[in-house]
Amino acid sequence: MKATALNQIHKSLGAKMVPFAGYEMPLQYSGLTDEHLNVRENIGVFDVSHMGEFFLKGEKALDLIQKVTSNDASKLVDGKVQYSCLPNGKGGIVDDLLVYRVSATEYMLVVNASNIEKDWKWIKSHNTFEVEMENRSDEISLLAIQGPKATESLQSLTDIDLVSMKYYTFEVGTFAGVENVIVSSTGYTGAGGFEVYFSNKDAEAIWQKVMEAGSDFGIKPAGLAARDTLRLEMGFCLYGNDIDDTTSPIEAGLGWITKFTKDFVDKDVLENQKIEGVSKRLVGFEMIDKGIPRQGYTILNENGDKIGRVTSGTMSPSLKKAIGLGYVDVPNHKIDAEIFIEVRNKQLKAQVVKIPFFKN
Repeated sequence: MKATALNQIHKSLGAKMVPFAGYEMPLQYSGLTDEHLNVRENIGVFDVSHMGEFFLKGEKALDLIQKVTSNDASKLVDGKVQYSCLPNGKGGIVDDLLVYRVSATEYMLVVNASNIEKDWKWIKSHNTFEVEMENRSDEISLLAIQGPKATESLQSLTDIDLVSMKYYTFEVGTFAGVENVIVSSTGYTGAGGFEVYFSNKDAEAIWQKVMEAGSDFGIKPAGLAARDTLRLEMGFCLYGNDIDDTTSPIEAGLGWITKFTKDFVDKDVLENQKIEGVSKRLVGFEMIDKGIPRQGYTILNENGDKIGRVTSGTMSPSLKKAIGLGYVDVPNHKIDAEIFIEVRNKQLKAQVVKIPFFKN
């Protein structure tokens, strides 16, 4: 089991630690609901150092990225970030990821912790462009500092103008007294804030300074449990739950990151799906009857026929109602469609709704 550079700090704070993607990670500290609502209302700090970071360098770095990702990375300029996915050559998804353009010849790819080795091998297998690839996942720590008070709280730690940073942009500068820190206006919570990348050796010092800077703004550490409920309220996909090697970007509602203006792995398959349509779609739903949907639960129609399965579900702390994501057979995917979730042999009524569930 790997440990992040902040492992001892989490334990000293009384975090409940669990195995996750090969790491010992904090699940929660003060409790899921408290941490979740604090991110929505104030500011929370997540240690997400388990995520992977690959650096691609060379004259043809963009060519490699264009080949393996679904989105059009040629639209990126220096300091811009793009959400994308890696199609798997069979119509499914190797992983979803973020692409950072450092310069015209250097990019950083941020991938899911559980897929680091798989992604590395996949990208490397397509590297016929002599692009220099560097996996720095084990050297880099990452904090997600999220919430409406994040900007105000963190500005005292950096010369970077956080107020002016647009969503999905980043800058490299001094942060908490440490040079060459990447500060990115990205996140997985829908609550605003930043993701900050730095060397492992600076992790404890930066953590302490972030906590001190946020002490007047209600800052609290938050764990994986709150990260999951926050992302689900926004309808963000989680790899391994809502997307995987058997689901296509079109089925998952990720057509907006699938651009057919370039050549890439699975272009023909996915373009055909976009034109011809697909037989199943990922939808958001809210429970009408009392009950919590869980991953793997069966989705039925009013006749009791199986029409799909739940991929993510929870009791939403912000909305105080049960919500979920799941794949259903077309045309049961339409907004306001009535569906039923099989919970302990009971058929509980639910309704397909537009995501995000939580509106700021």
